[in-house]
Parts: sequence; C-alpha cells; structure tokens
Amino acid sequence: MIAILDYDAGNMKSVEKAIAYLGEQAVVTRDRDEILASDRVILPGVGSFGDAMGKLREYGLEQVIMDVIEADIPFLGICLGLQLLYESSEESPGVAGLGVLKGRICRIPDREGLKIPHMGWNSLKVRDGARLFQGLPQQPYVYFVHSYYLKAEREEEVAATTEYAVQIHASVERGNVFACQFHPEKSGRVGLKILQNFLCTETCRK
Repeated sequence: MIAILDYDAGNMKSVEKAIAYLGEQAVVTRDRDEILASDRVILPGVGSFGDAMGKLREYGLEQVIMDVIEADIPFLGICLGLQLLYESSEESPGVAGLGVLKGRICRIPDREGLKIPHMGWNSLKVRDGARLFQGLPQQPYVYFVHSYYLKAEREEEVAATTEYAVQIHASVERGNVFACQFHPEKSGRVGLKILQNFLCTETCRK
C-alpha cells in the first residue's frame, strides 16, 4: 500500500492515478496508523509554503512524517512536498518547515525572457548513481510548475539539477528520503519510470 498524505494541498488525485497505472494500490489519507503501516509514503502538493505547513500541523502530520522517516519507510516529496522538507522558504518568512533536510527555498530571480512561475518541460542533469533515475538517459525531460526553487546545502544529496535563471536543485536523495521539484506524475513515460523506481524496494532501500 502507498500512502499519499492528505493535507488539502491539491494534486493528490493525479499522483494516485499514476500509482494505480503502475499497478500499485494507493490511499489518500491523514490517518497515522494507516500511514505508518504503508510500504511507501508520498507528500505531493501545490500552493504556498506557509499554508501547507499550517495544514500539516493542524492535521498532526508533521510528527507522522518524522516517524515515517525514522522508521526507514521510503518517502517521496513532490513539488511543494520537496520544499516542505527544508527549514524555511522565502515565500513564507518566519514559517518553519519540516527541517528534514538542509538548504534554502528561494524565489526564482527575474530574468529577461523567462516567465515566473517556471512552467514547462526542462531537461535534467542527473548525478551518476541517483536511484530515482535508474534506467533513464542522462538528460531526461520533466515537467515543472513553480516560482520557488531549492538550493540544497549538501551537494552530495542533490540527485539532479536543471537551469532556469539559476541552477535549480531539481531532485534530492538521502537515505529513505527522496524529493522532486518537478511533477513526475505529469512527466509522461519518464515520470512514470521515476515513480516506478521509487516503488521498487531494491532501488529505494539501498
């Protein structure tokens, strides 16, 4: 069973459909016992950093996420779900994030000829050995929708980068924690392969 965390942040259904397409059962839930009994946990999301953290805390999911990670259950953050894993965001000054990973969430700088939000397909530069990207070419194309980006503190945790006004840390991996700024569930065959890699025990428990 794959648990998709329900905290009113949107985009749950498209992730649920992608998981079902891959032949796995998913449940959209905020029930602690159900989440901790799952084989995998996914934190998707679109919206603002501050509002999302407020909902996670309102529903008691902040501690549940910490318990999932402590229990070594593979965990995947998608888009806003990646950003929430960090300590803070320029989008919501003064609001503490989950602080699971170290780094900054910054606004994409204005640059002539580039629109914000960054919305569309970009190629990734993938680090050798990145587990989510096994079986994919070096520069796969994936779909982004965001105005804020990650600058990770620890380069060794960065699995893939892209360029849009600045270098964007587009995916990270540390132990059982994985996250993508882009939307694998909206990235066609490449995205389905990324999700399939996450669902593979042999891939994500190394």
